[in-house]
Amino acid sequence: MAEKELRIKGKIVKGLGGFYYVRPYTFDKDLSGFSDTDDTEYECRARGLFRKDGVKPLVGDDCVVEVISSEARTGYVTELITRKNRLLRPEVANVDQALIIMALSRPEPNFNLLDRLLVSIELNDVTPVIVFNKADTVSAEDADYSVGAYSGSGYEVICAAFHEGIGVDRIKELIKGKTTALCGPSGVGKSTLFNILSPVRKSETGDVSEKIKRGRHTTRQSELICVGEDTFLLDTPGFSSIMIESGIEAEDLRFYYPEFSGCEGRCRFNGCTHTSEPDCCREGLIAEGKLSKLRYENYKALFSELKNRRKW
Repeated sequence: MAEKELRIKGKIVKGLGGFYYVRPYTFDKDLSGFSDTDDTEYECRARGLFRKDGVKPLVGDDCVVEVISSEARTGYVTELITRKNRLLRPEVANVDQALIIMALSRPEPNFNLLDRLLVSIELNDVTPVIVFNKADTVSAEDADYSVGAYSGSGYEVICAAFHEGIGVDRIKELIKGKTTALCGPSGVGKSTLFNILSPVRKSETGDVSEKIKRGRHTTRQSELICVGEDTFLLDTPGFSSIMIESGIEAEDLRFYYPEFSGCEGRCRFNGCTHTSEPDCCREGLIAEGKLSKLRYENYKALFSELKNRRKW
């Protein structure tokens, strides 16, 4: 039986085998009466009402825990506090920003994947930050090509070399007071960055497969790690492909490319998709260096994919 009227509020930092591990708030966070001075995690089961309502608690969820034993740190998750967002891959909640990490070599940058990730993350009201790692392994010209392709996108772009400490200070500034997901393909340095940002909690790093030139997966589950006051990191399984959610139509894709935000009134047609219409702003944006040819080619490819997608 749960201890009488003892409830705490906290954040789900890990889910494993039907158990949810909840880190109590050590500060009020505008939730009066539910603070806890001990940040040791509670091992919890979820009440059956979640299954009844078809709701699944997720890593990153803020929740209410009915304590079974304070000594054993066990309890039940009885309530989920309203989420501000939810990502599908990885399946996590309440993420403020995502560091999309691409390597400049070994493996080669997958720009199509990068643009898919940017659209997917924008759809979920998460702020993306682009990080190109391993700048020390390529020429300055090659690094400038990748960074330059996204410099006019409106997103922050960081050129980094984690092993050399390049770009790390800026990343530390960006994550303060936020919940940040590290995402991108395997082998790009996510676990290396995680270990730099959270030296107490190490994540296994892996090498790159010589056969397929892709990284081996080293992170096998999503887990939320506290690395500072109200500062959390999600070290998530690597992946090399992603499907854009079905909630976006081809005609709306332009709204998720910030380069097109100033195009209203510059195109001949209202609702211009910036693909094949005459007198479109796209040529001017490319000429002005505000839209890279690389980004635009990916835009057309994604537009075509969405346009031809089956509706069932």
